[in-house]
Amino acid sequence: MTPTILIVPGLGSSGPEHWQTLWGQQHPEFERVAQRDWDTPVCSEWVATLDEAVMQHEPAHVVLVAHSLACATVAIWAKQYRRSIKAALLVAPADTEAADFPEGTTGFALIPMEQLPFQSIVVASTNDPYVTEARAMQLAQAWGSEFVSIGEAGHINSDSGFGEWEEGLTLLKKLW
Repeated sequence: MTPTILIVPGLGSSGPEHWQTLWGQQHPEFERVAQRDWDTPVCSEWVATLDEAVMQHEPAHVVLVAHSLACATVAIWAKQYRRSIKAALLVAPADTEAADFPEGTTGFALIPMEQLPFQSIVVASTNDPYVTEARAMQLAQAWGSEFVSIGEAGHINSDSGFGEWEEGLTLLKKLW
């Protein structure tokens, strides 16, 4: 059975040139999780919205594709709900515990450091302004995720030159 792919954007959502948006346009079967407030998110709201989106489907067939703040959202959601989904691709996880994390978010500061109850891949770069490669590796290890470093790729978004990001789709297909 083909999995249900849920695109889970981070802070500010993903703009029109972001690979998450482009994947959604190229693959209309992929669904985007829409949060109420993209700019001043409240963790409990984001987690509840994610759970509602997952539960609209057969959870065992759901694959999450999270970027940035959405990676912390997925980890918090997994700890809270313990749903048995198929897998998650966690790209450029923002370190919400860092002193210079952008203001305006509420409740994301303690990232769970427990193994996720599903298969996952963490993708990071060596020069991400929102997480060090070492911290991303630490998160991946705690979550029981495969860790993939793609070199100097910034925050792995459109500002870093990532449009369609075919390599990301290849990683996603490993989770099918």
